Amino acid sequence: MAELIIALDVDDEGRLKDLVRALRDQPVWLKVGLEALSAFGLGLVERLAADGRRVFADVKFHDIPNTVGAASRVLTRTGASLFNVHASGGRAMCAAAREQSEAEALAVRRTRPLVIGVTVLTSLSQDDLRDAGVTGTPQEAALRLAGVARAAGLDGVVCSVQEAAAIKAACGKGFLAVCPGIRPAGAEAGDQKRIATPRGAIEAGADFLVVGRPVTGAPDPAAACAAILEERRG
Repeated sequence: MAELIIALDVDDEGRLKDLVRALRDQPVWLKVGLEALSAFGLGLVERLAADGRRVFADVKFHDIPNTVGAASRVLTRTGASLFNVHASGGRAMCAAAREQSEAEALAVRRTRPLVIGVTVLTSLSQDDLRDAGVTGTPQEAALRLAGVARAAGLDGVVCSVQEAAAIKAACGKGFLAVCPGIRPAGAEAGDQKRIATPRGAIEAGADFLVVGRPVTGAPDPAAACAAILEERRG
């Protein structure tokens, strides 16, 4: 069964505490992305991990290999269970993230975090890619970048549901597909362009479903989360 990740994309401490409290009894991971990291720093990841929560640090590292490797060591110390880098940073950069996080985990006697590569953001369409000079369809671009991530030894990729099945076929069933843009049936798409329902994502082979505003923006986040978990079960 695919795991559910709830994105804590907030910058207000009171709202953050309310969401974490509301989701305490739900069998979900928590994603700490750029908004929350900018507001609260890596200390938030460390606090959530210390409280026994499984945390996806959505940092999207993209720099020279030495810098990304060093940053990956720092992040590993927080106890994050999963973090990501941009696969477009290249094989050497992706490999540095995997190798240095594993080395740091051994040094501090932690379980190493899973490391995944971002392929094509789910907010991007084919026109957006063309404007950025990227050739081919989103699926073709995602497949190329998934190949980079796999060759570098990463555990999987972030991709849309539309690319998940093709990436699994090319990289193997054990290669993780972490899929954002998940919307319950009838929910608004927001700024996401390549979306899917929880059941559709699972049928496509997604290992992790990332959901944000349908839960965090709901009047009752716990109830909204429980409904998605039920929809996931089908």
